[in-house]
Amino acid sequence: MPVGLHTEGGAPAASFGAGLEVERLTVRFGGLLALDGVSLAVAPHEVVGLIGPNGAGKTTLFNAISGFVRATRGWIRWNGRLLQNHHAHDLGRLGIARTLQGVGLCQGLTAIENVACGAQPSLHADLGSALGGLWRSSREERRVAGEAAALLGQLGVGDWAHRLPGSLPYGVQKRVALARALISHPRLLLLDEPASGLSADDMDDLSSRIQDLREHMSVLLVEHRMDFVMAACDRIVVFNFGEVVATGTPEEIQASPEVTEAYLGDAVGATPTGVGKGRVDAAR
Repeated sequence: MPVGLHTEGGAPAASFGAGLEVERLTVRFGGLLALDGVSLAVAPHEVVGLIGPNGAGKTTLFNAISGFVRATRGWIRWNGRLLQNHHAHDLGRLGIARTLQGVGLCQGLTAIENVACGAQPSLHADLGSALGGLWRSSREERRVAGEAAALLGQLGVGDWAHRLPGSLPYGVQKRVALARALISHPRLLLLDEPASGLSADDMDDLSSRIQDLREHMSVLLVEHRMDFVMAACDRIVVFNFGEVVATGTPEEIQASPEVTEAYLGDAVGATPTGVGKGRVDAAR
């Protein structure tokens, strides 16, 4: 069984469903309750957005899926098998990729080298080949470099491929980080605030690209830019105080008076604010 996947030890039998399933997930940090019985699902080829105030638990959920934190109760299933005791370095082998709130690029590597780093889980050359400079390693390097260059080109930043991150505009850095996630060919892409710091034009472009990604993968994203969420997502899950308080299509979420007042304000473009008392979001 692949690393990080277990079904024994009193866990419920794995379902035969595909996609991501989170069931009654609870996460505590000492006396602080970050997630309280959260249940949600992301179907294959679906884009789902998580919204809610700062501290509502959105990034904690991402961290639980990514293996950074452990659940106190509840289960996470990925393509019908339970995720338990997995770690962030297992994500590539599980077919999951994640971007961070900050771009997280290696400052000493060029844009194309940063993207190539994301291909590590799919490399076939062994350590001996790499250290010895053998043909197998060289062939892998050429393959990865070509794929990295192609991804940067597809995302419209190919001209920046050989520049260091510090010299790149922020919007370009965001696209490099996205390319680094995509080069591992994930089946589930986790995007943590992908639209933060982007211009209106860049947000429109990113929304269209995320819709195109549905053809190849599922997408779960956390975002505060409500206009972006409404345009990019098929469904929206609303968090508050570590709980799911509403789920629906963008139209249904907009039509809910309670959700509109609490999270969207009077205008769709409003940014939710506020931190729940007694609850924490581990990354905020």
